Amino acid sequence: MSKTKRSGLPDTLVMRHDGHFVDLISARITGPTIRMIPLDRIDPNPQQARSELGNIEELMSSIKSRGVLEPILVLPRKDRYEIIAGERRYVASKRVGLREIPAIEMHVKDNEALEIALIENLQRKDLGVFEEADGLKALVDIYGYNHNQLAEKIGKARSTITEIVNVAQIPKRLRALCAEYEITSRSMLIEIAKLDKEEDMEKLITQISQRGLRREDTRELSKKFKGKQKHARPFIFSYSPAANDYYHLRIEFKKHAVDNTEIIKVLEEIIARLKSKH
Repeated sequence: MSKTKRSGLPDTLVMRHDGHFVDLISARITGPTIRMIPLDRIDPNPQQARSELGNIEELMSSIKSRGVLEPILVLPRKDRYEIIAGERRYVASKRVGLREIPAIEMHVKDNEALEIALIENLQRKDLGVFEEADGLKALVDIYGYNHNQLAEKIGKARSTITEIVNVAQIPKRLRALCAEYEITSRSMLIEIAKLDKEEDMEKLITQISQRGLRREDTRELSKKFKGKQKHARPFIFSYSPAANDYYHLRIEFKKHAVDNTEIIKVLEEIIARLKSKH
């Protein structure tokens, strides 16, 4: 016996965000309404946590072929709208020549809008460590959130929130240095942020890059800068290739301070010894 009941979307419904599709959703849902809003009436959020949009070529290509598949969130501002979440979709839509975009109006307070934007970006993993730190710090400084409240709203441990917020104190100059040395790990940046003096932060950043330190070694060196290390620990040179994790090189010296010349000398001695065995 053949089935007479069909499942799925009706034949008359086309899955794209044209005006008809948005109107159909709007008529069926309860709560916030999705509607098309002209792009020239929408403004970016000045408190947007994300500082870089990244590569949006793939998003632009998707919008060209399929339209905007997820509405942006906007906050009404008199006769205009301010983006709460979805700035990449907004910019990509403008660049491909769209005149309007599906959007959901949210009538919320400014602090709630920032909170929604931050959570949305964190869920998408769209934020870097500094962007996350600056966003959380804005909620603390501007709107008076405490770390316990942030922990509940963001879904992280309070101690983690405190560590991330502290990362915001790393100056822009040193953030640029971290980017130059490709230091992007949250754990590394947290250790750098624990230092009180900018000069110590810079020294630690340089040592991480030159010696290829991992978090454990970075933590110990950070303690040394803060004067919390009771006994000088051995100097450790650590290196992992960027292309793969086929090997990890770690050399532990007996003394606690070693310069690059000494490291090179030791590596040359190791190479010479290996060659002598052939």
